[in-house]
Amino acid sequence: MWTGVYPALTTKFTADDKLDYKLFEHNLRAQLEAGVEGVILGGSLGEASVLTNEEKYALLKFTIEKVAGKVPVLLNIAEGSTSEAVKIAHEAQKLGAKGLMLLPPMRYKSDHRETVAYFKAVAQATSLPIIIYNNPVDYKIEVTLDMFAELAEVPTIQAVKESTRDISNVTRMINRFGSRFKILTGVDPLAMESIVMGADGWVAGLVCAFPAETVAIFKLVKAGRIADALKIYRWFLPLLELDIHPKLVQYIKLAEQEAGLGSEQVRAPRLKLEGEERQRILKIIRDGLAARPVLPDYKSL
Repeated sequence: MWTGVYPALTTKFTADDKLDYKLFEHNLRAQLEAGVEGVILGGSLGEASVLTNEEKYALLKFTIEKVAGKVPVLLNIAEGSTSEAVKIAHEAQKLGAKGLMLLPPMRYKSDHRETVAYFKAVAQATSLPIIIYNNPVDYKIEVTLDMFAELAEVPTIQAVKESTRDISNVTRMINRFGSRFKILTGVDPLAMESIVMGADGWVAGLVCAFPAETVAIFKLVKAGRIADALKIYRWFLPLLELDIHPKLVQYIKLAEQEAGLGSEQVRAPRLKLEGEERQRILKIIRDGLAARPVLPDYKSL
């Protein structure tokens, strides 16, 4: 685990606000065909905050069935209560998840001691491997190098989704911990840079609409074909920048719809885009689709 591209999948909804399993499966199959190495459910992009636990478990069971062992299926945990996070971890393992992505406590800005205690409590409640999601920009708690030094004592805490938006943090992690933690870049517009600097994987967002291009960039960089990857990445960057906006869910879902891999249905309080904003984002997406590059045979790398 922890190498390659891991899509943070969007949750598909019908017009009457139910889980759209048919459309979700359509997108999932495109991800597998493109060559992703795992999938993550219930992340920020998956609208976790507006899903019930029952919906998360139902989607997890459905995904495990459809993936049929081809790649690991992970569930994200983003909870305000340690006990609730532990409960979800237990259930995810029971249902067959192969790993967890774990955010710091939600809504309360925990300090160093509290953050480490939270992570350890969840890790001790399950034998599943864990990737820590480090995103202080959006979630206001930074998982520092000193925190990781304490977390290194826990063998199931194995990786980090590096979303600090500080490209040097990849090097800092490697300098301090060597290969103890796998590093997966979590910021689409810094992805290629992070992979060049040594990141092992990419937890990706725009992959939901452009799976082949995302996997191609990763594989080309790892094969040392930097110039070939850069051509795709330069085309991709205006689209990748949709990932770092508060409305990333609406933007990426609109891209999925335009690419034929999803719909723009979101769950309230989010609303579908309209007016000038929708036209502006549509132009970025449609310009990208119109200039979509021909990909080399990246699957054989």
